[in-house]
Amino acid sequence: MSASEIVIRHISADEFDIFQRIRLEALRAEPSSFASSVEDWEALSDAEWRRRLSDPVFVAFRGNEPVGVMGLLRQRSSKMAHRATLIMVYVRKELRGVGLAKDLLDTVIAYALSEGIVQIELVVSSENPKAIGFYRREGFSQIGRIPGGVVHDGKEIDDIMMARRLTR
Repeated sequence: MSASEIVIRHISADEFDIFQRIRLEALRAEPSSFASSVEDWEALSDAEWRRRLSDPVFVAFRGNEPVGVMGLLRQRSSKMAHRATLIMVYVRKELRGVGLAKDLLDTVIAYALSEGIVQIELVVSSENPKAIGFYRREGFSQIGRIPGGVVHDGKEIDDIMMARRLTR
């Protein structure tokens, strides 16, 4: 399966069931990679799932099946509206290494630029060297580290903060 067989699109609040499927899959498949737990999200009402789609969420589809997701959380303050945070990044395991994460990121960046966003930031687990390497290859630089940023299974894990300036 190649990334060329994948369609990526910005989903709407009316498609919260698709978002729910891929987000819960991500949290179950990679629990140590996210600040949220699957239990946090399973407890959400349908209205809350819809509300969370008020910020842009991009889903990769293979046919009708969601296989990847990336979200963008724009800063709300007018003095910071040129910045956004990349969130909920996930690609199904069998599709890693085929360029899908890059395609998702390129889609998110194109959207961000169209909205006047010129800087994307993210937080990634220090225990996820593949993700850190991907972000570095895509032009992100480490800008900080939060010691013990999350606690997973009783273990404190550092968060790596990264940022990338965007250009057209």
